[in-house]
Amino acid sequence: MFESLGTIFSTLFIEPILNVLVFFHNLYVTVGIPGAFGFAIITITIAIRFLLHPFFQKQMKTANVMKELKPQLDALQKKFKKDPKKLQEEQLKLYKEAGINPASGCLFAIVQMPLIFGLYQTLQLFLQFDKNGDAIKIQEINDKLYFPYLAVQKIDPHFFMYNLALSPSQAGQWHYFLIPVLTAGLQFWQSKVTMTANPMTDISPVKEDGKKDEKKESSTSDEFQKAMGTQMKYFFPIMIGYFSYTLPIGLSIYWNAFSLFSIIQHYISHSNKK
Repeated sequence: MFESLGTIFSTLFIEPILNVLVFFHNLYVTVGIPGAFGFAIITITIAIRFLLHPFFQKQMKTANVMKELKPQLDALQKKFKKDPKKLQEEQLKLYKEAGINPASGCLFAIVQMPLIFGLYQTLQLFLQFDKNGDAIKIQEINDKLYFPYLAVQKIDPHFFMYNLALSPSQAGQWHYFLIPVLTAGLQFWQSKVTMTANPMTDISPVKEDGKKDEKKESSTSDEFQKAMGTQMKYFFPIMIGYFSYTLPIGLSIYWNAFSLFSIIQHYISHSNKK
C-alpha cells in the first residue's frame, strides 16, 4: 500500500517538478547563464508560488473579513463567556453571514505541503555529488524525464560563490554560515507578516469600552493560540535555520526564494486593499 502511494506521489508531484526543473536548467545552460541550477531552483519556486496564488488570495480574503469581524467576535466572547456551546453557535452564525469559513485560511498551508515535499524530494536527487563533483543520481534523473531531449549529462552545483550540494556544516567557510542566518531571518519576517495579516493572533479579552483587559486571565484556548503564535514566530524560523545549516545550500535557495516571494505577495496584497 505504502509503495503504491509512493508511486502515485512520485507521478503527481516529483516527476512533474523534476521535468520542469530540468527544463529551466537546460534552458539557462543553453543561453550561457552562470549558476544555471541555482536559477532553475529559484524559477521553479516562483512558479510553485504562482500556482498556489489562488489559495493565498483565499487566505488573505478570510483574514481581511476576520479582521472586520473581530469587534463582533470579541463582543460574543464577552457575552457568552460562560456558555462555550452557545458561543460557538453564535460564532458559526456570524461566519456564515459573512460568507467565510475560518478553516479555509489553513487551506494555503495544506495545499502547498505536497508541492514542497515533492520539490524537496526532487532536489535530493540533484544535490548528491561524488568526490569528483559528478551527480550520483544522474541516470535516475534522466529515467524520470518525459522527453529524451531533456536528458542532462552534467549538473554544475555552483551558484555564485556557493556549492549548492554542500551544507554550511560541511563547507566550514564563513560565507556559508551567512545562509542559515539569512534563512532564519527571512522565515521570521515571513511569520511576522503572516501573523500581522491574521487578526486572530491578537485575541486578548476586551472590556466594554473596547480596551484590552490586561488583568483578566485568558482562557485555555487563548493561551494555546498565543503559544502557537509564539512558536510559529520564533521557534519555526530557528528550526528552519538549523535545517539550513545541516542540509545542502540548494534547499536554502528554495526556502529563501519562497519566503521572499511570500513577503512581497503579502505587501502587494495589502497595498491593493488600501
